[in-house]
Amino acid sequence: MTAPAGAAVRRTLGLVALAIALAVVCGLLGRWQWQRHVARDAVIAGIEASYDATPVPLDELLAGPDAALAGGDVWRPVTVVGHYDTAHTALLRNRPVTDRAGFHALVPFVPDGAPSGTVLVVDRGWVPTGEADRPDSVPAPPTGTVEITVRLRADEPASSRDAPAGQVQAISVDQVLAAGGLDPDRVDAYAAYGALAAEDPSAADSIGALPKPSTDPGSHLSYAFQWWVFALGSLIGFSRLAWVEWHEPDGAPGARRPADARRRHGPSAEDEEDALIDAQLR
Repeated sequence: MTAPAGAAVRRTLGLVALAIALAVVCGLLGRWQWQRHVARDAVIAGIEASYDATPVPLDELLAGPDAALAGGDVWRPVTVVGHYDTAHTALLRNRPVTDRAGFHALVPFVPDGAPSGTVLVVDRGWVPTGEADRPDSVPAPPTGTVEITVRLRADEPASSRDAPAGQVQAISVDQVLAAGGLDPDRVDAYAAYGALAAEDPSAADSIGALPKPSTDPGSHLSYAFQWWVFALGSLIGFSRLAWVEWHEPDGAPGARRPADARRRHGPSAEDEEDALIDAQLR
């Protein structure tokens, strides 16, 4: 076998480089999807372990407003007795519930026996969007002393998006308090908030209940394997093309046989037909 020509060498190296590049890119995309799958699995495990746990008093998980919510305590139910500060309610916008547009009612809750100014932001539930990009009405919480059961959620990052007066784009405690008309610097608020599960006594008018978070793992795992299959396929496919280009440059895809090689296969059907007609005429 003669050594491949310079053009064949260049094509071979190009195919090898393309195979490696595609395999690396597909491999990294597969790893990214795998990491998303692992992160989603951890979230699901936390929900399943905490969501239906037996409620405990708030101070068993959060000793005070300055205490940080542990990752394993997210979605844990807690009970707290106190009263709602309904005058400083804020609305969370752009947070659909079961694909329905609506607003969440965010109300500060003042625990009994806590130092003055201590509040826990409570997401009481949701109401549908009304006529003027806000709810037509928001059911009021029960008045007086109330025992609530809430599931603890971590404070969300502050949103940089604007919102109408009295509304917020994220459940960031300081933004919620400010939207409700309170000065966050003068209020000692818990760094976490509570998603309402129950109230005793119940409110006169019910509010849309917050749904259980999804435990669907999504398609990240299947996407990861698909990308890895693409990586393997690109290595095999382009490596095969490179092998053909190196060992059989004249037989590589797109290569054409010389004219004399084509002629060695004999006359075409048209040539044979012409020869037959000429013989009959003679």
